Amino acid sequence: MAVTRRQILARTGASVAGIAFTGALADLFAGSSAAAEPRGGYGPLLPDPAGLLDLPAGFSYRVLSRQGDPLRSGEGTVPGRFDGMSAFAGPRGGVRLVRNHENRPDAPLAVPHVPGLVYDRGGKGGCTVLGLDAAGAVLPGAPGERVGIAGTAVNCAGGPTPWGTWLTCEETEDKAGSKGYEKDHGFVFEVDPADPQRTGAVPLTALGRFAHEAVAVDPYTGIVYETEDAFDRPFGLFYRFLPERPLGGTGSLRAGGTLEALRVPGVPDLSVVQEAGTVFDSVEWVPVPDPQAVSTPIRFQDFGRGGITHAQKLEGCYWGGRCVYFVSSFARASDGSGATHFGQVWKYDPHRRRLTLAVVFGPDTDLQLPGESPDNICLAPTGGLMVCEDGDGAQHVFGVSRRGEVYAVARGRQDIGGPGAPEWGEFAGVTFSPDGATMYVNCYTPGTTFAVTGPWR
Repeated sequence: MAVTRRQILARTGASVAGIAFTGALADLFAGSSAAAEPRGGYGPLLPDPAGLLDLPAGFSYRVLSRQGDPLRSGEGTVPGRFDGMSAFAGPRGGVRLVRNHENRPDAPLAVPHVPGLVYDRGGKGGCTVLGLDAAGAVLPGAPGERVGIAGTAVNCAGGPTPWGTWLTCEETEDKAGSKGYEKDHGFVFEVDPADPQRTGAVPLTALGRFAHEAVAVDPYTGIVYETEDAFDRPFGLFYRFLPERPLGGTGSLRAGGTLEALRVPGVPDLSVVQEAGTVFDSVEWVPVPDPQAVSTPIRFQDFGRGGITHAQKLEGCYWGGRCVYFVSSFARASDGSGATHFGQVWKYDPHRRRLTLAVVFGPDTDLQLPGESPDNICLAPTGGLMVCEDGDGAQHVFGVSRRGEVYAVARGRQDIGGPGAPEWGEFAGVTFSPDGATMYVNCYTPGTTFAVTGPWR
């Protein structure tokens, strides 16, 4: 995130200490047991003698991978800038992790260029894949750690597909001929964690060329929802992609489809909506005039007399129940947004074509909760959410229960600051193993992937 703020109360009209949710968020917790959630968290964080990761009593971690080490495949060096990540079931009870590397042209540790997996010889971003056995140990050789895709740029977040692949998103609009790139960037790519050569390095161009942040796939229809994290005005859009081969499995998104952008009639900027629970019925989806943005970025294109609806800092995108949720991390009128807010979570119900402002984060409370600038979010198997922190000062992974309790789960201890000016690497890519027994999380810098086990309940 580009701003720093203390973690704040989610303003939903409830007078409950901590973060409160509207009923709209109940879908997010479908399939998890509220009774299993820890009351008051797991206890205080204990200092790690190794100086890497503080955890509550009874929990332990294993370092799975660190930047600069040799890749177990022998393909080169583990790249840096660990970002979005997801866990997939592997063979014989194991797990495969696909991990993004948000590398720009100045990155010192590029994703190694492996034949068959390179999109652009000028790109330093991409993904790596980790393979773990049933006991949680990294497998030897290529099955344990290898390149998933290379030659891409600024791989920030993405999302899993119902058929078990990862969609990695380029958060850039840079074109061929700029910054050393030989090809246009701003695409989504599919990565098969079981066999990266199967998916190669093919841009899913029909999903649009823009500063992608995250995606969520409707498991019932195959529609792909996408967020755009544009850094200047006019800000990003919320998209849906209607594939020609819905739910067609690996490679099916290459068949093309129709890209549309969300229009809320009479609302050109979502930031002006301030009250949680606000509902817009019969929202519209407008075809994108030029999905490849050949001469004009999509958010600048002409969507007709009704215009299109923008929002600043559109980031996370998640599927829950039968709805898709997307996050606007903040908006500032001084940047050109219609109004200022400190975080929104929107819910879109495809069946009803209904958009609801589910949660508003706001500074209108003197409650001092730990943490600031929440970033990556995932569902916890015991109920509630896990939230990665991305701001100044100490960096945490926090749990948020359905009862509104906020509790620290982990604190980073890797100091990347100078003498007398400590600075700790942010967390990213929090996710859980398919059986819910292990939490995986990245430290962005220095790139480190942790596996955390303990009495999750």
